[in-house]
Amino acid sequence: MRSKLIRVLGITTALCFVLTGCSNVPVVGKAEAQQEDDSIEIGICFDSFVIERWERDRDVFVDTASSLGATVNVQNANGDVEKQKEQIDYLVDKGVDCLVINPVDGGALADSVARAKENGIPIVCYDRLIPNAGTDLYISFDNNMVGQLMGEAIASQDVKNVVMICGPLTDSNVPMVNSGFLKEMESNDIRILDTYYCEGWKAELGAAYVYDNMDTIKKADAIMCGNDDVATAVIRALAVSQLAGVKPVVGQDADLPACQHIVEGTQLMTVYKPVGKLAEQAAQLSYVLASGGDINIDSSIHDGSYQIPYVAVEPIAVTKDNMNEVVVEGGFHAHEDVYMNVE
Repeated sequence: MRSKLIRVLGITTALCFVLTGCSNVPVVGKAEAQQEDDSIEIGICFDSFVIERWERDRDVFVDTASSLGATVNVQNANGDVEKQKEQIDYLVDKGVDCLVINPVDGGALADSVARAKENGIPIVCYDRLIPNAGTDLYISFDNNMVGQLMGEAIASQDVKNVVMICGPLTDSNVPMVNSGFLKEMESNDIRILDTYYCEGWKAELGAAYVYDNMDTIKKADAIMCGNDDVATAVIRALAVSQLAGVKPVVGQDADLPACQHIVEGTQLMTVYKPVGKLAEQAAQLSYVLASGGDINIDSSIHDGSYQIPYVAVEPIAVTKDNMNEVVVEGGFHAHEDVYMNVE
C-alpha cells in the first residue's frame, strides 16, 4: 500500500496555510505531484448522517480533498459500530492512503485502528477522539468551550436548578462538553438536579425523559441538551405541558430547527460550530498525511495512552441577538428559513 505514496511539492507551504486558518491552500498540480495512475485516496467513515451537520462535513471534506487532487471514499456506518468496523477493514484492505474516522464508539475500534496502523495507514480522528489508539491527528472543536458557552448562557438567566440531557458517553466529546458546562454551573452555584444520557444520540430518548420525569423537569429552571437534535425533541415534549419557552433550553450545532426555535423564543441558545472550517482543515491535513508528509502542530491531547496532535476549532455562542450576523450572514442557513415562522 505504501508504494502508492508520492512526493508532494508544496506540502510545507500548504500546511502553513492550514494552521493559520487560511482557506486558499495552494493546490499541487497533478503533473507535479502524482502519476496519473497513482492518485491519492482518502477513506472517511462517518458515524451516520442522522444529525444534520454531518452531511455538511462530508460535502466540504470531499470538495476540499478533491480540489487538492485526492479521491475520497465515503462510508456511512448508520450508527452501527460493527458496521463501522467492517467499513474500516474494507478501507484498510483497499489500501487507502489515509483513514479518517468519525467514530460511533471510539472505544470499540481498537482492533480496527491497530490493523490500519500495522498497514502503515495514517489515521485522523474526526470530531470525536478514539481513545488509547495513538492516532496521527485529532481534529475537532474546542469541546470544553462548547460546554462553557452553554453554561454561560444558562447562568445569564439567573437560574438555580438545571437538568442535563446529554449525548452518549461512547462519544468522547460528551465528557469534555459536560466538563466545561459543569465548571460554569459550579462557579455560579447552580445545582444539577439530574443527568441523563441519550444512547446513540437518539433524540426521542430525550423527549421520553421529559415525559417520564415531569416532576423533575418542573423543578428545573433550565435544561442543557447535548445537541440541537435532542433539544428539538425536548422542546416538543415541553410544549405538551405548555412549558416550551418557559424552561430555557440550550444545545449545540446550530441545526435549522434550533435556529428557528431561538428566534421564536422556545430555545435560549445554540453553539455554532463552523463545520466548513473544520472539514476543510481536516481534508487539508489528511491530504498531507496521505502524501507522506509530516504535520507540525503545537497543541496536543492525551488520548488515554498517548499524546497526539490536536487541532481545536473555536465555537461561537448564538442567540436571538446575533443569529443573523453569525448564522445567516455566515451562509450557514438562509434568512427566510431561519425566520420563516416569525416574519
